[in-house]
Amino acid sequence: MKVAGAPISWGVCEVPGWGFQLEQDRVLAEMRGAGLTATELGPEGFLPTNTDDLRAVLREHDLACVGGFVPVVLFRADHDPAGDLAGPLESLVAAGAGVVVLAAATGAEGYDSRPVLDDTQWATLLTNLDRLAAIASERGLLAVLHPHVGTMVETRADVDRVLQGSSIPLCLDTGHLLIGGTDPLELAKAVPGRVAHAHLKDVDAALAAKVQSGELTYTEAVKAGMYTPLGTGDVDIAGIVSVLRDNGFDGWFVLEQDTILDGEPDGEGPVADVVASVAYLRSVTS
Repeated sequence: MKVAGAPISWGVCEVPGWGFQLEQDRVLAEMRGAGLTATELGPEGFLPTNTDDLRAVLREHDLACVGGFVPVVLFRADHDPAGDLAGPLESLVAAGAGVVVLAAATGAEGYDSRPVLDDTQWATLLTNLDRLAAIASERGLLAVLHPHVGTMVETRADVDRVLQGSSIPLCLDTGHLLIGGTDPLELAKAVPGRVAHAHLKDVDAALAAKVQSGELTYTEAVKAGMYTPLGTGDVDIAGIVSVLRDNGFDGWFVLEQDTILDGEPDGEGPVADVVASVAYLRSVTS
């Protein structure tokens, strides 16, 4: 299995005001110390944009780069998302990554609300997905679409629209799918051939239900601990991993436990949960 980490498990996020942001050397050192050998890049500004510096930082921490999460506005006819992708592509190519993880951003900050698109906007979104996938492919990268709470592809109906109207593969994010109303295990069984990348998250379903009902915003639920170490929540992580592997999945499993920090952690901090997740994944795949 190819298993990687992501800075969001340490509370490092692109959303302004998300929480206390740990510095890169601590995050990368703890990631490597947890037994992970690769990472996604994290938000813009977390790692150097200068390609030589980026390669040096990854080399210093003995980490490979598997890809990066890139939110882009895809539904507006007056906006060309190719420009938003250019910088991240340079970093990913320089880092030797294989995947660019696209999200259909709303254009607003954060993930607590989203507009409703009409058919014309949906057509623009789907066309742009295939166009950006082709641009990424020209640079040697595989583009995948990440269904994500608070983006234009959140619900099962949204996911089905992408599956039917675009050829782009999916990033199967087990947490965002569940919160958005999709059973990630059922989706993995239904379209295993469309899954090329995976973000493994476990979720407290009671808190997810409060997001779905509007009782809590997404951000409030994350702060309340909606994401949990693998094996301690309500997602069938073992079943999903088994289904994907049985169907020939050879992509990366990226461990993500989205976290919001109030300040510098006391004691071990977020790495304790990462270590627990790594141990769980090894226990169910050995």
